[in-house]
Amino acid sequence: MTALKNDRLLRALKRQPVDCTPVWLMRQAGRYLPEYRATRAKAGSFLAMAKNPEIACEITLQPLARFDLDAAILFSDILTIPDAMGLELYFVDGEGPKFRNTVRSAADLAKLGVPDMETELRYVMDAVRVIRGELDGKVPLIGFSGSPWTLACYMVEGGGSKDFARIKAMALNDPATLHGLLSVNTDAVIAYLSAQRAAGAQALQVFDTWGGVLSPAMYREFSLPYLTRIARELDRGANEEFTPLILFGKGNAAHLEALAESGTDAVGVDWLVELSEARRRTGGKVALQGNLDPAVLYGSPEAIRTQVGNVLNSYGQGSGHVFNLGHGMSPDMDPEHVGVLVDAVHTLSARSPA
Repeated sequence: MTALKNDRLLRALKRQPVDCTPVWLMRQAGRYLPEYRATRAKAGSFLAMAKNPEIACEITLQPLARFDLDAAILFSDILTIPDAMGLELYFVDGEGPKFRNTVRSAADLAKLGVPDMETELRYVMDAVRVIRGELDGKVPLIGFSGSPWTLACYMVEGGGSKDFARIKAMALNDPATLHGLLSVNTDAVIAYLSAQRAAGAQALQVFDTWGGVLSPAMYREFSLPYLTRIARELDRGANEEFTPLILFGKGNAAHLEALAESGTDAVGVDWLVELSEARRRTGGKVALQGNLDPAVLYGSPEAIRTQVGNVLNSYGQGSGHVFNLGHGMSPDMDPEHVGVLVDAVHTLSARSPA
């Protein structure tokens, strides 16, 4: 494929010198963009877009036409794996994702298996291939998956949850079944990310969105070991073909030291920990990604620039930082403010390569 013209993201994830801090944003292709809303109106539904490689490519590229971002991220959903396992994903307006089938017993677990990546999930791999071709080396493409724990949350609860009572009850009353589910999910995530890499993804991220709902002890039992398995067993290649892995967790500040030892290349953090502290606690073993509070995008342009500067200053000098939000953007955010953020990151971090 075409040689990469902008490799800031990959260099930062490998903790190599860069001319300025790279930036991409979780949910950078989404409902805050009028062009996204227009595409969705034509497509009819979220799943119709996600399962059509050409439309997924169009949406992936929309924010790159507006902003000087340093990466594209595949337009898809974290719940593609359980959908392919037969749980039947659907969306209800105002309520988010739901499954028609759930996993709440050993019998339910016995029905699950790792999907075939080039049949049940071929639409994802085709989207990666189409996007890589259309990017033509402009920026790298990030592929992603949900974490084993986060996938399990939706698979057991049947959708989103305020208290995650069902899966926590399973953890307490039937841990063997939950560990079995997490093991199957881990096998599937490794296969899924491997297939995305083979299709052309140049960096990979695991979203442990609901890891933060666990107590420290439960996190160490039900999330961390499976993230570590992914980091250690996923073949990411070597040298110029190396594909960095980012483990992002909302509410993961209590586990930074353990995540730094997991074998991952980078840890994404939310806005509830200072980057200076995260850098100290991870000891330079991993790159760090983050961690602007998404709500800053509701501020004025001057406020956004100030807060961007605060994040950059908190990380400090040296390589190994990828600027991002501490979580995804919301639909009511102003695209103009996103442009301010991206430009501020590049301007305020500009430096001569060491």
